[in-house]
Amino acid sequence: MSFSQTIQDAATWFSWSGLALAIITILFFIFNWGGKYRLVGATIFTLLLSISCWAFSESYRPPLNVEGAKYAPVVYDNGSDLVVAQASEDFPEEAIEPTLQQIAGNLKGGGGNRSVVHVRIRKLEPVAEGISKPVILGEVLRDVVAGTTSPLPSLEPKEIYEPELSNEPNINIDNPIYDSLEINKENAIDDSLEIIPSSQTSSQLDLNN
Repeated sequence: MSFSQTIQDAATWFSWSGLALAIITILFFIFNWGGKYRLVGATIFTLLLSISCWAFSESYRPPLNVEGAKYAPVVYDNGSDLVVAQASEDFPEEAIEPTLQQIAGNLKGGGGNRSVVHVRIRKLEPVAEGISKPVILGEVLRDVVAGTTSPLPSLEPKEIYEPELSNEPNINIDNPIYDSLEINKENAIDDSLEIIPSSQTSSQLDLNN
């Protein structure tokens, strides 16, 4: 028997018990028997238990279990539009989609700030000793308000992009500043090239004459 069914049955039994105690309490008052005030307390307490069990059974939602899903703990939740789960190193590829569906299906609304949530699964791949990089295995969109989950297009695993450094100077030869210089634009990337403005060149020619 499931937990929700147990709570529903408990609410029913407490209701009937409270009703029976209420009838017995009335009889005790009619015949003025002893212990009637104790029965009043027991009756009220039993009825409160039945109401509590009924309210819990109405509000309780069992967690969603998707076939094929694996355990992936949530390591980040900004409370708004992003939830990230951590996969193990040997996480099977066929379990990515059902695990995303299970995590997204168990999300609860977080107020007005949470409507559409990106749910991601990532794993850490070692790069060097003591250094690892996060790789995104999959992602879905969860509409918390509508209660629907939309898969995103299938992509290759993504990793953080780190641009390669180059020793060559980054010179834009199309820059307008070179228009006033008497140099060949094709040689602008040469570090040893001395750039002389045209005004200084004209002055040197006048001095030589």
